[in-house]
Amino acid sequence: MSIYSITPFTLLDFPHKSACIFWYAGCNMRCLYCYNPEIVLGKGVVTFPEAISFLQSRKGLLDAVVFSGGECLIHKNIIEQIRSVKLMGFLVKVDTNGSRPDVIKQLVAERLVDFVALDFKAAKNQFQKITQSDLFLSFEQSLLILQNNTIPFEVRTTYHSELITIDDFNEMVAYLESHHYKGNYYLQLFRNNAETLAELPSSLKIKATQVITCPTIDVVIRD
Repeated sequence: MSIYSITPFTLLDFPHKSACIFWYAGCNMRCLYCYNPEIVLGKGVVTFPEAISFLQSRKGLLDAVVFSGGECLIHKNIIEQIRSVKLMGFLVKVDTNGSRPDVIKQLVAERLVDFVALDFKAAKNQFQKITQSDLFLSFEQSLLILQNNTIPFEVRTTYHSELITIDDFNEMVAYLESHHYKGNYYLQLFRNNAETLAELPSSLKIKATQVITCPTIDVVIRD
């Protein structure tokens, strides 16, 4: 069992579609600001046949399934599970930290995913500190795979002012520009007083006027 829980309905997580969310337990990063410590550190309690049974009861009511976590792509049967959901006629979105470019490459090649949300955790020099991992190059490979294909995807970053400075964030914007990323770059403001993996002080909000502008990237701040 790898699924921690199922959110039965959302209109927020797949653009313009009704969806449910499969939350996969476990993660290969330990981001200090992580909002889902119970999922990252927890164990799966929902079997995949139970998840499929749930989807069968939602045919005609839901458009899509969001595979999230934790990090859903670290699970060994994830490609087969996504394939099963696609065969049922659902659209598939994957939320990922980009640490498994090999899995992303296969999903894209087989047209098993319809939308990807790629978390850009930090610039290279901050990545180890914030994620407690050495997986930046894997993230970079995942970004390039998505860049070189036609699957719709977005890049997003969670901003905590004590972890990522404004200069750090602007460096991340410049990094994306140098890698020819075009479109929206979503900046998710840290929700103060949320339970996280590490005890953190309150975060100050970043203002749109503090973010550098470039012609190909539109930074969208999500409260």
